[in-house]
Amino acid sequence: MGGVAGHRGLWGFVRGGMGTVAEAIAASARAKGVEIRVNAPVAKVLVRGGRARGVVLEVASNLDPKRTFLRLLDPADLDPEFVRAIRNFRIEGTSCKINLALNGLPEFTAYPGGAPSGPGPHHKATMHICPSIEYVERAWDDAKYGRASERPLLELTIPTMYDASLAPPGKHIMGIFLQYAPYTLREGTWDELREPFGDRVISLIEEYAPNIRRIIEHRQVLSPLDLERRFGITGGNIFHGEMSLDQMFMMRPVAGWARYRTPVAGLYLCGSGAHPGGGVMGAPGFNCAREMLKQR
Repeated sequence: MGGVAGHRGLWGFVRGGMGTVAEAIAASARAKGVEIRVNAPVAKVLVRGGRARGVVLEVASNLDPKRTFLRLLDPADLDPEFVRAIRNFRIEGTSCKINLALNGLPEFTAYPGGAPSGPGPHHKATMHICPSIEYVERAWDDAKYGRASERPLLELTIPTMYDASLAPPGKHIMGIFLQYAPYTLREGTWDELREPFGDRVISLIEEYAPNIRRIIEHRQVLSPLDLERRFGITGGNIFHGEMSLDQMFMMRPVAGWARYRTPVAGLYLCGSGAHPGGGVMGAPGFNCAREMLKQR
């Protein structure tokens, strides 16, 4: 997955951080006369006569399908078969995100380069800790039985290598995307296990970069439960639903409703729960906007 400038398998870093993507979209909308209201959580989509009503007549929901249809709408306004399909939409996440504030660069035993000798080419790359296919299989086995992976697959990036404005001089941030951390745990809660799991991840990195623990100034661990609480993503699934074959293409989010329209007239789905799914590409929103303009 991923592509930059026509090259497959690459990821791009956004200057100023990922929030600037949303701000660029917002600025473009404002330039066209759109008024954006923030810090105003939506409690419910009101439906009268089978149509979404409110401040505007057309509503594009960037929430995931479950939160849109099961939390904001009254099930009585939807066909029971559609409600059943949405309830069966698989959306529990298995990923955890850890953000680190560093006062230096990690020094990897296998590839020297970092403080004090200066950055190496690997510091500008996406670095993976995933020694073998068997390693991934064991990590998934843990999650399959409701446990956070004892030795998870780790993906490490240091965006300050490209954008120094994200941290003070001499400082860095590291993002760790890891699998697997199931939303539903067989024993314990994420509130209990969040920090111990973070400790385990740091210990794993330490096996490869022995200086990592002493250069950490701050740590933020975001479990799937935290992602749900903080960003309103059901199940903490960053893609707004599993991206498996039976939930893709004309089946996303459910059969018969893959063209951004919903059973409620004037209500559209523009987030990653619509085709073609998750990833920072803007395709669901672009396609949804095009579908909405057809109705004008």
